[in-house]
Amino acid sequence: MRLLSRVAERLYWMARYLERAEDTARLMRSHTHMIMDIPEGSEPGWEVLLKTFNADTTFAERYRVANETNVLRFLMAEPDNSGSIASAVQAARENVRTTRDVLPAEVWEHVNELYLYTRENADKCVGRRNRHGFLEQVIGRCQMINGLMMTTLCRDHSYRFIRIGNLLERADMTTRVLDAGVGSLMNEERNPSTADPLIWASVLDSLSAHETYRRTIGPLVERSEVVDFIFRDGSLPRSLKFCLGGIREDLAPLQNSRQALKIIDRSRRSLARFDPHSAGRHDTHRFIDKFQGNLLELGAEISRTWFHSETD
Repeated sequence: MRLLSRVAERLYWMARYLERAEDTARLMRSHTHMIMDIPEGSEPGWEVLLKTFNADTTFAERYRVANETNVLRFLMAEPDNSGSIASAVQAARENVRTTRDVLPAEVWEHVNELYLYTRENADKCVGRRNRHGFLEQVIGRCQMINGLMMTTLCRDHSYRFIRIGNLLERADMTTRVLDAGVGSLMNEERNPSTADPLIWASVLDSLSAHETYRRTIGPLVERSEVVDFIFRDGSLPRSLKFCLGGIREDLAPLQNSRQALKIIDRSRRSLARFDPHSAGRHDTHRFIDKFQGNLLELGAEISRTWFHSETD
């Protein structure tokens, strides 16, 4: 099968934007729950969410105070913030609109419905009363759309670029969530050790991995075990090991994939060598920064290789 590079690119970014919207909603939901559960005075501020998305500077251009309402509005409904849920859903819709001939008709219908729902409700659901319902809707609708594609598409190049985009965005968001957890615990005065389990439980919740962690590891939520689980559990769909393995599986059948595969293999080796049990928080933070650099390099290589000419 031959697939136009512009179609491959739009499918890839459609998948990335849908995953971004879902993961952003997950993180906001878990952070809201954590703020309500953690002892007063030891909770991380709402600015942690801005740092997770490297959005501090953009936020400061629009808002004076990083309070709950402003941060949530910026990440949920701000149309000029490319990382907001509303913006990601709109971008996903535009990419689906221009590739409708290679996708099931139901995908366009559900993505368009998600876009209309988000446009109508995002801004007025910033408050706590309606926030949970809105975030649950976004998460559920994104899962439904992804499930529809995974169960109806032929395993051809269209499917491969969708899955590559989905897993690359998921790996990036997983590292951001982990880095947010590490960053929240850097300041021991603000976040005493008694708050550590609650923060790491929130990290697991944002990845829908808490129950799986308890079944696999046990009831005690400890930093080194959580990081190791999210980094290297090959059966966890949101672990870095799982995402890299899936990307490699779908890149391998493509022509000219040698350089991209080298980047993935380098990342997998560094992941295997890293020991969360002996590494401190600063070591973990530095490793995540380096790993994110590898993901950026991989994304750039994918763009250079397949999105400027026809792909076989």
